[in-house]
Amino acid sequence: MTKSNPQMTSPPDLTRHDQGTGPVRTRVPVYVDLLPPCNHACPAGEDIQQWLGLAQDGNYEAAWRCLIENNPMPSIHGRVCYHPCEDSCNRNFIDTSVSIHAVERFLGDLALEKGWKPKISAKKSGKKILIIGAGPSGLSAAYHLNRLGHSVEIHEAGPLAGGMLHFGIPAYRLPRAELNAEIKRIIDMGVKIILNHKVDDVLMEKEQGNFDAVFVAVGAHISNKVDIPQRDAGKIFDAVSYLRSVETGNAPKIGRRVAIYGGGNTAMDVARTAKRMGADEALIIYRRDRENMPAHDFEATEALEEGIKINWLRTIKEIDATNFKVEVMEIGKDGRPQSTGKFETLEADNLILALGQKTETEFLKNIEAIQFLKDGTVEVGDDMMTGSEGIFAGGDMVPSERTVTVAVGHGKKAARFIDGYLRQKSYIPEQKHPIVGYERLHMWYRTYASQREQEQLPISERANFNEITQGLSPNDALFEASRCLSCGNCFECDGCYGSCPQRAVIKLGPGKRYEFDYNICNGCAVCYEQCPCYAIEMVSEEAGI
Repeated sequence: MTKSNPQMTSPPDLTRHDQGTGPVRTRVPVYVDLLPPCNHACPAGEDIQQWLGLAQDGNYEAAWRCLIENNPMPSIHGRVCYHPCEDSCNRNFIDTSVSIHAVERFLGDLALEKGWKPKISAKKSGKKILIIGAGPSGLSAAYHLNRLGHSVEIHEAGPLAGGMLHFGIPAYRLPRAELNAEIKRIIDMGVKIILNHKVDDVLMEKEQGNFDAVFVAVGAHISNKVDIPQRDAGKIFDAVSYLRSVETGNAPKIGRRVAIYGGGNTAMDVARTAKRMGADEALIIYRRDRENMPAHDFEATEALEEGIKINWLRTIKEIDATNFKVEVMEIGKDGRPQSTGKFETLEADNLILALGQKTETEFLKNIEAIQFLKDGTVEVGDDMMTGSEGIFAGGDMVPSERTVTVAVGHGKKAARFIDGYLRQKSYIPEQKHPIVGYERLHMWYRTYASQREQEQLPISERANFNEITQGLSPNDALFEASRCLSCGNCFECDGCYGSCPQRAVIKLGPGKRYEFDYNICNGCAVCYEQCPCYAIEMVSEEAGI
């Protein structure tokens, strides 16, 4: 749906004087392809509109193959991505956004069920790339580099591939069967993953392994600390270590009442995990209010539904055994929490710190050309290369928003630049079309059809790690795909063809769209005014475009 058609986008010959109605016609219609806002908002660079169009036709395998051109793990992303594409969806101005993530999950799960495999057509390049870290960014880079014809080897310090997909996202959000299946498909493509292999010297590893390039994607696995005066404190854990211990089956014993310090998505996940691991009560302590928390609102909603208590506008000042002295905060005019001088006492047997993570990049500091920011993240150029030639980096360890989808996008981007670097042919990203906003659409036929909701596991059944959010049925997935407005790109609705009073619109056949006969077009703009997706633009005849 978003692919340009040369017959549509080639400028007409407007230099002839025998066209149309002569001096009466000042503008002519041309077919255009614009960038839908969902595509623009996707950190992984998916062609969302195109694969939704294929799914709309019931061609699910083709839709999945279109999807994995940019994102190798749709079953995972359909569950854990915070779908900024849906926030940008023009359908929000009519009823509700297309449930893009749910259709993506449907396609991803269907591919696992049917055993669909990616097709690799690139010839072997003879080049070998080392990837450090088997998290989402490293896996994405490995997938794309493999499809580009390169040999890829991942060295992972941990016991499992997946990084924070395994150790940071609980199974009730991301079931391990689907996670492992998506990773296995990448391995089956020929990507080699060596587990329990920590890289301490990148240059030596590169030389000894005869690697032609390196992509470093070690993520952010070190929890931030906070200095809290303690007289006789109980056990204090950090969020990442706690979630990791639960995943590996080595969870520490926690008390009856557990306090979690932080207000991000990880804090919500830790609290909900602690309840599932036997805590009678899990209490989140956070210094801001709900409106200003970093966690997504639905995360807080689900936590509250499960009985998690959240003490907003509180900060821990001192710990004495199981007593927590907390100060009541207030939000100032600048939006920041401010002290009030009022204190309360809360009780908890253990404390889990969920105050964000930082990346462990010390092992790179022996490479003089690599530059670091104050927070330890690595500086990279637009090509994802560090200051050291041939060493690239991405994911949570570079300055960016820390989400799974951003990390996967980094892996894809780095793979394309690494491919260009190895072939000594610079990769130049395609120039994007202008974005089409809702105000440009001609919704004369506006229809209301709110999105299909995904069923949720009843709260009474959430005492274990069974997946909470269920997938769409085939009928609902088809319905959701059909809600796409095809913003900015022709979907062959025949509106222009049927409305043209001069019969100047020529149908080119299924999938080929249309073209104009400028010899009889009078520039009346009826076709333009009725085109619902704004795939027709009126241009000056004098401009010649």
